[in-house]
Amino acid sequence: MDLTNADTPVTQPGRTRKIVVLISGSGSNLQALMDACASGRIPSAKIAFVLSNRSAAYGLQRAAQSSPPIPTGVLAFKTYVNARAKEGVQATREDYDAAVAERILKEVPDVDLVVLAGWMHILSEKFLDLMKMPVINLHPALPGAFDGAHAIERAYTAFQKGEVGHTGVMVHRVVKEVDRGEPILTRVVEIKKEDSLAELETRIHEVEHDLIVEATIKVLQEEGV
Repeated sequence: MDLTNADTPVTQPGRTRKIVVLISGSGSNLQALMDACASGRIPSAKIAFVLSNRSAAYGLQRAAQSSPPIPTGVLAFKTYVNARAKEGVQATREDYDAAVAERILKEVPDVDLVVLAGWMHILSEKFLDLMKMPVINLHPALPGAFDGAHAIERAYTAFQKGEVGHTGVMVHRVVKEVDRGEPILTRVVEIKKEDSLAELETRIHEVEHDLIVEATIKVLQEEGV
Protein backbone atom coordinates (compact mmCIF):
# COMPACT_ATOMS: atom_id res chain seq x y z
CA MET A 1 0.00 0.00 0.00
CA ASP A 2 1.56 3.29 -1.11
CA LEU A 3 1.03 6.29 1.14
CA THR A 4 2.58 8.62 -1.43
CA ASN A 5 3.33 8.39 -5.12
CA ALA A 6 6.05 9.72 -7.37
CA ASP A 7 4.91 11.95 -10.19
CA THR A 8 6.06 11.76 -13.77
CA PRO A 9 9.65 12.99 -13.77
CA VAL A 10 10.64 16.24 -15.44
CA THR A 11 14.29 16.63 -16.38
CA GLN A 12 16.48 19.30 -17.86
CA PRO A 13 17.04 18.32 -21.50
CA GLY A 14 20.52 17.20 -22.47
CA ARG A 15 21.85 16.93 -18.91
CA THR A 16 22.84 13.75 -17.10
CA ARG A 17 22.18 14.00 -13.36
CA LYS A 18 24.95 12.58 -11.17
CA ILE A 19 24.11 10.39 -8.18
CA VAL A 20 26.53 9.27 -5.47
CA VAL A 21 25.54 6.17 -3.49
CA LEU A 22 26.87 5.30 -0.03
CA ILE A 23 26.80 1.63 0.99
CA SER A 24 28.06 -0.73 3.67
CA GLY A 25 27.02 -4.18 2.50
CA SER A 26 25.71 -6.29 -0.37
CA GLY A 27 24.52 -3.35 -2.43
CA SER A 28 21.19 -4.83 -3.54
CA ASN A 29 19.60 -1.38 -3.37
CA LEU A 30 22.56 0.03 -5.27
CA GLN A 31 21.89 -2.61 -7.92
CA ALA A 32 18.27 -1.47 -8.15
CA LEU A 33 19.46 2.09 -8.74
CA MET A 34 22.05 0.97 -11.29
CA ASP A 35 19.44 -1.02 -13.21
CA ALA A 36 16.97 1.87 -13.11
CA CYS A 37 19.55 4.30 -14.50
CA ALA A 38 20.60 1.85 -17.21
CA SER A 39 17.01 1.19 -18.30
CA GLY A 40 15.99 4.85 -18.26
CA ARG A 41 13.49 4.37 -15.46
CA ILE A 42 15.50 7.07 -13.70
CA PRO A 43 15.81 9.32 -16.76
CA SER A 44 18.94 11.22 -17.70
CA ALA A 45 20.87 10.03 -14.65
CA LYS A 46 23.87 7.91 -13.74
CA ILE A 47 25.59 6.58 -10.64
CA ALA A 48 28.78 8.63 -10.71
CA PHE A 49 30.50 7.23 -7.61
CA VAL A 50 29.96 4.57 -4.94
CA LEU A 51 31.54 4.98 -1.51
CA SER A 52 31.61 2.29 1.17
CA ASN A 53 32.72 2.38 4.79
CA ARG A 54 33.56 -1.33 4.57
CA SER A 55 36.18 -2.68 2.18
CA ALA A 56 34.47 -6.09 1.99
CA ALA A 57 31.11 -4.66 0.87
CA TYR A 58 29.90 -6.68 -2.12
CA GLY A 59 28.28 -3.58 -3.53
CA LEU A 60 31.75 -2.39 -4.53
CA GLN A 61 32.03 -5.40 -6.84
CA ARG A 62 28.59 -4.69 -8.28
CA ALA A 63 29.71 -1.19 -9.20
CA ALA A 64 33.08 -2.28 -10.58
CA GLN A 65 31.47 -4.99 -12.71
CA SER A 66 28.83 -2.72 -14.23
CA SER A 67 29.12 -1.57 -17.83
CA PRO A 68 30.73 0.89 -17.88
CA PRO A 69 32.35 0.38 -14.47
CA ILE A 70 31.31 2.84 -11.77
CA PRO A 71 34.16 4.46 -9.81
CA THR A 72 34.30 3.27 -6.20
CA GLY A 73 36.06 4.15 -3.00
CA VAL A 74 36.40 2.99 0.60
CA LEU A 75 36.60 5.24 3.63
CA ALA A 76 36.30 3.27 6.86
CA PHE A 77 35.94 5.06 10.17
CA LYS A 78 38.58 3.05 12.04
CA THR A 79 41.06 3.27 9.18
CA TYR A 80 40.56 7.03 8.99
CA VAL A 81 41.00 7.49 12.74
CA ASN A 82 44.16 5.35 12.79
CA ALA A 83 45.64 7.25 9.86
CA ARG A 84 45.02 10.59 11.55
CA ALA A 85 46.52 9.25 14.80
CA LYS A 86 49.76 8.52 12.95
CA GLU A 87 49.74 12.19 11.99
CA GLY A 88 49.35 13.13 15.65
CA VAL A 89 45.69 14.07 15.30
CA GLN A 90 42.93 12.63 17.49
CA ALA A 91 40.14 12.50 14.92
CA THR A 92 36.49 12.61 15.97
CA ARG A 93 33.36 11.17 14.44
CA GLU A 94 32.59 14.63 13.08
CA ASP A 95 36.03 14.78 11.45
CA TYR A 96 35.30 11.48 9.72
CA ASP A 97 31.92 12.70 8.53
CA ALA A 98 33.55 15.80 7.08
CA ALA A 99 36.10 13.56 5.34
CA VAL A 100 33.26 11.54 3.80
CA ALA A 101 31.68 14.73 2.45
CA GLU A 102 35.03 15.97 1.15
CA ARG A 103 35.68 12.65 -0.60
CA ILE A 104 32.31 12.81 -2.34
CA LEU A 105 32.88 16.38 -3.50
CA LYS A 106 36.40 15.54 -4.67
CA GLU A 107 35.18 12.61 -6.77
CA VAL A 108 32.01 14.28 -8.08
CA PRO A 109 32.12 18.07 -7.58
CA ASP A 110 28.82 18.56 -9.40
CA VAL A 111 26.91 15.75 -7.66
CA ASP A 112 23.13 16.26 -7.79
CA LEU A 113 21.98 13.73 -5.20
CA VAL A 114 23.51 11.55 -2.48
CA VAL A 115 21.67 8.33 -1.65
CA LEU A 116 22.36 6.36 1.53
CA ALA A 117 21.47 2.83 0.48
CA GLY A 118 22.34 0.58 3.39
CA TRP A 119 25.00 2.95 4.74
CA MET A 120 25.51 1.72 8.30
CA HIS A 121 26.89 4.86 9.86
CA ILE A 122 24.91 7.77 11.26
CA LEU A 123 26.18 10.95 9.66
CA SER A 124 26.47 14.02 11.84
CA GLU A 125 25.54 17.62 11.19
CA LYS A 126 29.13 18.21 10.06
CA PHE A 127 28.47 16.10 6.96
CA LEU A 128 25.21 17.88 6.19
CA ASP A 129 26.82 21.30 6.57
CA LEU A 130 29.19 20.49 3.71
CA MET A 131 26.65 18.86 1.41
CA LYS A 132 24.51 21.48 -0.32
CA MET A 133 22.64 18.98 -2.49
CA PRO A 134 19.82 16.65 -1.32
CA VAL A 135 20.82 13.66 0.79
CA ILE A 136 18.27 10.86 1.16
CA ASN A 137 18.23 7.67 3.21
CA LEU A 138 16.42 4.36 2.93
CA HIS A 139 15.10 3.02 6.24
CA PRO A 140 13.17 -0.26 6.75
CA ALA A 141 10.42 1.17 8.95
CA LEU A 142 7.64 3.74 8.80
CA PRO A 143 8.10 7.32 10.04
CA GLY A 144 8.43 7.48 13.81
CA ALA A 145 8.61 3.70 14.21
CA PHE A 146 11.78 1.72 14.89
CA ASP A 147 14.28 4.51 14.28
CA GLY A 148 17.93 3.50 14.15
CA ALA A 149 19.53 0.08 13.82
CA HIS A 150 17.92 -3.37 13.58
CA ALA A 151 14.53 -1.95 12.57
CA ILE A 152 13.30 -5.14 10.88
CA GLU A 153 14.20 -7.35 13.83
CA ARG A 154 12.58 -4.93 16.27
CA ALA A 155 9.39 -4.77 14.21
CA TYR A 156 9.26 -8.56 14.01
CA THR A 157 9.69 -8.86 17.78
CA ALA A 158 7.00 -6.23 18.37
CA PHE A 159 4.63 -8.17 16.10
CA GLN A 160 5.27 -11.38 18.05
CA LYS A 161 4.30 -9.49 21.22
CA GLY A 162 1.11 -8.20 19.61
CA GLU A 163 2.32 -4.60 19.68
CA VAL A 164 2.14 -3.94 15.91
CA GLY A 165 0.35 -5.44 12.94
CA HIS A 166 2.62 -4.22 10.18
CA THR A 167 5.86 -2.46 9.44
CA GLY A 168 7.10 -0.67 6.35
CA VAL A 169 9.79 1.11 4.42
CA MET A 170 10.49 4.78 3.95
CA VAL A 171 12.89 6.99 2.08
CA HIS A 172 13.44 10.31 3.81
CA ARG A 173 15.59 13.40 3.58
CA VAL A 174 18.56 13.23 5.92
CA VAL A 175 18.58 15.66 8.85
CA LYS A 176 20.58 15.71 12.07
CA GLU A 177 17.93 13.70 13.97
CA VAL A 178 18.27 9.98 13.17
CA ASP A 179 15.60 8.76 10.72
CA ARG A 180 13.43 11.83 11.38
CA GLY A 181 13.85 13.69 8.11
CA GLU A 182 10.89 14.57 5.90
CA PRO A 183 9.51 11.34 4.36
CA ILE A 184 9.68 11.31 0.58
CA LEU A 185 7.91 7.99 0.02
CA THR A 186 6.58 5.35 2.40
CA ARG A 187 5.10 1.91 1.93
CA VAL A 188 3.39 -0.39 4.42
CA VAL A 189 4.61 -3.99 4.61
CA GLU A 190 2.30 -6.55 6.20
CA ILE A 191 3.71 -8.94 8.79
CA LYS A 192 2.09 -12.36 8.47
CA LYS A 193 1.55 -14.78 11.34
CA GLU A 194 3.52 -17.47 9.54
CA ASP A 195 6.45 -15.18 8.72
CA SER A 196 9.92 -16.08 9.85
CA LEU A 197 12.27 -13.16 10.33
CA ALA A 198 14.08 -14.14 7.12
CA GLU A 199 10.82 -14.14 5.16
CA LEU A 200 9.90 -10.70 6.46
CA GLU A 201 13.37 -9.41 5.63
CA THR A 202 13.08 -10.73 2.07
CA ARG A 203 9.72 -9.05 1.54
CA ILE A 204 10.97 -5.76 2.96
CA HIS A 205 14.05 -5.82 0.75
CA GLU A 206 11.85 -6.32 -2.32
CA VAL A 207 9.90 -3.21 -1.37
CA GLU A 208 13.13 -1.30 -0.70
CA HIS A 209 14.41 -1.99 -4.21
CA ASP A 210 11.36 -0.35 -5.75
CA LEU A 211 10.93 2.48 -3.27
CA ILE A 212 14.53 3.71 -3.45
CA VAL A 213 14.18 4.09 -7.21
CA GLU A 214 10.83 5.89 -6.99
CA ALA A 215 12.15 8.24 -4.31
CA THR A 216 15.23 9.05 -6.37
CA ILE A 217 13.04 9.94 -9.34
CA LYS A 218 10.83 12.09 -7.14
CA VAL A 219 13.65 14.04 -5.50
CA LEU A 220 15.45 14.73 -8.78
CA GLN A 221 12.18 16.02 -10.19
CA GLU A 222 11.41 18.16 -7.15
CA GLU A 223 14.89 19.67 -7.16
CA GLY A 224 14.59 20.48 -10.85
CA VAL A 225 18.04 19.23 -11.68
